[in-house]
Amino acid sequence: MATARQVLCLCAFLSLPHARAEPIRYSVAEESESGSVVANVAEDAGLAPAQLSARRARLLSEDGRQHLRLEPGTGRLVVAERLDREELCGQSATCTLPFELLLANPVQFFRVEVGVEDINDHAPVFPEERVTLKIVERSDPGSRFPLQVAQDLDVGSNSIQAYSISPDEYFSVDYGSQIKGKKYLELVLGKPLDREEQAEVDFSLIAVDGGSPPRSGTTQIHVVILDVNDNAPIFSQELYVGQVLENAPEGSVVLRVVATDRDAGVNGDISYQISQAGDQSYSAFTIDPMSGEIKLTKPLDFETAENYELSVQATDGGGLSGICRVLVEVVDVNDNAPELVVNSFSSPIPEDALPGTVVALFTVRDRDSGSNGKISCALEDQQSFSLRPAYKNYFELVTVSALDREETARYILTVTAADAGSPPLTITHTFTVDISDVNDNAPVFNQTSYTMYVRENNVPTVLVGTVGAVDADIGPNAKVTYALVPAHHTEHPPCSCISVNSENGDVFVLRPLDYEQVRQIEVMVSASDAGSPPLSANVTICLVVVDENDNAPLVLYPSQESSSPSSELVPISAEAGYLITKVVAVDADSGQNSWLSYHLLRASDPGLFVVGAQSGEVRLRRSVTERDAVKQKLVILVRDNGQPPLSATAAMSALLLSDFSDMHLQHSSLTTEDEGSSLTMYLIISLVFISLLFLMSTAAFVIRKVCKRKELKDGHVLYGASNLQSSLADGAAAATLPHAYCYEISLTTGSGNSEFKFLKPILPSLPPQLHATGGGTNNEVDFPCGPGTSGDMEPDNPGMLSAEQFNSLSFN
Repeated sequence: MATARQVLCLCAFLSLPHARAEPIRYSVAEESESGSVVANVAEDAGLAPAQLSARRARLLSEDGRQHLRLEPGTGRLVVAERLDREELCGQSATCTLPFELLLANPVQFFRVEVGVEDINDHAPVFPEERVTLKIVERSDPGSRFPLQVAQDLDVGSNSIQAYSISPDEYFSVDYGSQIKGKKYLELVLGKPLDREEQAEVDFSLIAVDGGSPPRSGTTQIHVVILDVNDNAPIFSQELYVGQVLENAPEGSVVLRVVATDRDAGVNGDISYQISQAGDQSYSAFTIDPMSGEIKLTKPLDFETAENYELSVQATDGGGLSGICRVLVEVVDVNDNAPELVVNSFSSPIPEDALPGTVVALFTVRDRDSGSNGKISCALEDQQSFSLRPAYKNYFELVTVSALDREETARYILTVTAADAGSPPLTITHTFTVDISDVNDNAPVFNQTSYTMYVRENNVPTVLVGTVGAVDADIGPNAKVTYALVPAHHTEHPPCSCISVNSENGDVFVLRPLDYEQVRQIEVMVSASDAGSPPLSANVTICLVVVDENDNAPLVLYPSQESSSPSSELVPISAEAGYLITKVVAVDADSGQNSWLSYHLLRASDPGLFVVGAQSGEVRLRRSVTERDAVKQKLVILVRDNGQPPLSATAAMSALLLSDFSDMHLQHSSLTTEDEGSSLTMYLIISLVFISLLFLMSTAAFVIRKVCKRKELKDGHVLYGASNLQSSLADGAAAATLPHAYCYEISLTTGSGNSEFKFLKPILPSLPPQLHATGGGTNNEVDFPCGPGTSGDMEPDNPGMLSAEQFNSLSFN
């Protein structure tokens, strides 16, 4: 991409005969912010700002990078990105950014150079933060030691101008230029160094540039002064005095001599040696050449020599040496320790041993005489045992308290015998006393009681849990066996449906259980050890039977035992939400297995009824209309919440009746409902009542027809149409008799046939008049509604029932 741009620029330059030969030069300080104005290049090129846009002016650079950009609207040349002179030109004394201003239409070419001026934005940096120099002590003043110069990325006056040292007690710094302009930096020693006075010298070397304000860089100079062997070893004492016991073993340290040398390194390494080669007295001693420790090479005898005098020489690595004297005194000591001999020892002993039982008998003796031969014995840190003197130097080890093997099964008894020497010599003997077990601990269950669970209808011999007991004893006394026992001595043997493994305490249920018959069983388990006599402990196990969904719901109401389903009476005027009945069911299971829900499974008209899922209430979903069938059959599904769920169905029917239902309900509210009577008996009573009322109405209608609206001598009974309508409502809900019609019914005496005549309404708005008189052998029921002619019921009258339709109604 950069090559293509260079070719384009070259072609443009060659194609412009009138290109300006001298470039337009500008300068800008490095680190200028983006958007900083360099100059107005359009003005310097003799162009108006409007020409830049019209002639499509743009900047071209050789490397393709746009360090500067042109504002077409103003003709100003501005900084496009932050300029870093060190990044663009490195250590070059000058830094120029050349580029071309190209006008496309017509083509014109301007060369532009922007010089990037250096600012003091870099501090001097040394190659290393810490420089270590090694200089031999006693070096001549004026000695020079070269150092690496610091680096400063700035140029000119902003580069490094001077170096300084802080503090400058021993050294100074020399900085300058060599041939070909190469810089050098040297440390100059000002005075002699003495490693014994100061082994190391530390100071800071500072480089400062010429910027404004100036910047500086620092490195730490660490001078290690190398040693020269100018000091001989010197002992800390001229005479060393040491004492050693006559019975001190070979290799015992008598004392240690110490010499120091102020030199370092090999010149300060000191080696020791005993220098009395002609005297054999030193043959009992040796000295460690590095540490200066004087040790015994053979045992000493106080009676042979009471002291030894030695000469020790210390030599450094440079051959310089120093000498000291050593006096070793031999100390007479009690070198015979007491002896302990065991005469008898009994272990183990039973834990029920009585206090005062003798465990061991031993004697002590010492070959020394006088106070060094007097012996005392002690038993260390024991409360269950003690030492008792027996005869002369005989001692008894006896028990002083009751023992408990479960608390401590083994005692480590340490007996110490010491003489009265100075210092005293001692001897220790250890008695290991084991305690044998006695059956004094009954088994202990790991729980105070156990609760175990088993699902009903379980498989035989199912494992339901484990009881566990531990015995603090050991051996046969700790072997635990398990068995079922009666909770009380007077009770019968424990439940035969539960068994326990005598070895491991596993509890089994031997036969299937039924949650509905037994929900919980409590048994007692005994854990006995094998001791003599055996000890035992009891624990109660509560076996909880967990219910399974093995019982389907049972419908209590409506009763499903009869051959025909139960019937409910529903008034035709009932609104949506009317409670028809409530299905009552139970489930022998428990928990969620007994949570019942109710659902409408089937119905003659599913859209007419709704069943409460939780309550089982059967209600009307909507209002009853005259188009609905008189008899509705429903099947209610009762389902539990078990997995898998079980269900039962309840069949019932509903009779949609007219206003008679209102009267029936009103009558029912005045009487106390007998909860034990069946719904069938109510229906039979209603049917008989409706039949009697129908016969009476028919007789009254016949009498009225015969008498031709004349007064009857024997009696006259009048009923309003509304009364008949109310009486017939319970029998047939669909046979609604509107108040706007009047009916006349005549019966002939002695005739087995009935004749019905239905009169058309004359005055529909006339209210019915109710009056009655009585007498005669014939009865007539009159529905006064004004004058008119009689005739059959018109087939297009809605809600009317013929005699055949009325008789065809069935009531269950």
